[in-house]
Amino acid sequence: MSMIDELDRIAAEAREKVAQAVDLEALDAVRVAVTGKKGSLTAVLRSMGTVPPEERPLVGKRANEVRQEVEGALAERREQLAADELAARIEADAVDVTLPGRRPHVGTEHLISQIVDEVEDIFIALGYTVASGPYVETEYYNFTSLNAPADHPSRSPRDTFYVEDPTNPSAGSPVSDVLLRTQTSPVQMRTMEAEEPPIYMISPGRVFRPDTADANHLPQFTQIEGLVVDEGITFGDLKGTLDHMTRELFGPDRATRYRPHFFPFTEPSCELDVSCGVCGGKGCRFCNHTGWIEILGCGMVDPNVFGYAGIDPERYSGFAFGMGAERIAALRYDLPDLRMLMTGDMRFLRQF
Repeated sequence: MSMIDELDRIAAEAREKVAQAVDLEALDAVRVAVTGKKGSLTAVLRSMGTVPPEERPLVGKRANEVRQEVEGALAERREQLAADELAARIEADAVDVTLPGRRPHVGTEHLISQIVDEVEDIFIALGYTVASGPYVETEYYNFTSLNAPADHPSRSPRDTFYVEDPTNPSAGSPVSDVLLRTQTSPVQMRTMEAEEPPIYMISPGRVFRPDTADANHLPQFTQIEGLVVDEGITFGDLKGTLDHMTRELFGPDRATRYRPHFFPFTEPSCELDVSCGVCGGKGCRFCNHTGWIEILGCGMVDPNVFGYAGIDPERYSGFAFGMGAERIAALRYDLPDLRMLMTGDMRFLRQF
């Protein structure tokens, strides 16, 4: 076979392979096989030295023609494949504007945050302020200044998280008088120390107790406490305020009752019950067949507490109350287990 015939064969084979290339990668493989360093056309050009001198002009001319043909076919096929790929990509990315849109899920505040915000709004509308305080407190502010006796069970490490301080042991124990607050009442004491009456405030915040998490208890929960100190404050003011709050939270048709109780901070003290929303006060399993559900503790501020705060109990009187936001949420929405509020299960939380 002459050199001219070999060049014609290479040209025909190259045109066939170029036409069969289905993508740019396959086309580049054809280019390398024909015009690359080890390609078939390159091998022919390197053997020009073996061609008789009288045939070299004709063979060289044909070789250049074949190279141009191959490069032209490659360029044309490359443009065609690139156009096909672009068209396919445009078709794949096309948007049908006639299709209905996808509605994104809009997040909301956690249920506990919603309860706290709602209670804050109720009392702000009454002229109250919202105060906050540190999570880490001393025994003085958490117990002593609130009239809790030294032997009160709530001071026990079984009921309070104490902070260990090995550098300052007390009676041979590494436990110090620093603790995680078990209530937000210390905020009330700090407010009475810092401000002159009249005082109308609430103090929502997290509190901590070494309870085992179960359906009715959590080691960390949110408490909302309130305090009023002014001249001429009576138990009637306490009842009117809490009755208003109860109607705002649970509805105007819910009845309330006040049962005598004991709290070191207040005297007299009582617990506030609201009529069961499940049975309408007739009695059911949810309310233990009593028709009533406890929601908070309250009472008139003990004069001894005013003494710790430097407020004249002969001139001023006041009332205080405290409730758990998780308990309010459970009673309001009939939740069987407080732990449901802490799991982060979106199937549950999206309902609120």
